[in-house]
Amino acid sequence: MRDAGRDAGMLVQDGICSLEVVSQRATQTQRLGMALGALLQAGDLILLDGQLGAGKTTFTQGLAKGMQVTAVVNSPTFTLLKEYQGVSASQEGKALPLYHFDLYRLEDPDEIVDLGFEDYFYGSGVCVVEWAGNADELWPADRLDIRLSSVDETKRRLLFVASGPRYCELLRQFQKNMYAITRS
Repeated sequence: MRDAGRDAGMLVQDGICSLEVVSQRATQTQRLGMALGALLQAGDLILLDGQLGAGKTTFTQGLAKGMQVTAVVNSPTFTLLKEYQGVSASQEGKALPLYHFDLYRLEDPDEIVDLGFEDYFYGSGVCVVEWAGNADELWPADRLDIRLSSVDETKRRLLFVASGPRYCELLRQFQKNMYAITRS
């Protein structure tokens, strides 16, 4: 077992990396999403959790902007899934679909399998899942979990937990890019 260490503010332990960020307002939460979205690649899985109003959809809107999605992004609460066409900044402008899931209304995690949604999680796009905790047992070990919580009416705490080498590296790259965002 490896001792916990710090990587410029990021906690690293046993193949899991974590980083906590406080966003002062919704526009900053969107900019954090944009910074992450610009780094995403096909096959990436981003799992969001937090109470109602914590900023999950706001973060996802920023993530979509970072992927150069031009459509209006809103929560697919009643349809469970919305698909948007984005672009991969890290892969020279290659088309990159964004699959936006909202599992708020999900009653049984097996519904995801029954609807064929599981195929998206191993596909050629980026998956972002709101209310991911409603299907915890379905997620692969390697992923990026983001827990959002309200500090007050405008301030949000975002805890990023990266599991696996791809996501730890993604979190390191994100951390390098986000300092300008959190300072504004």
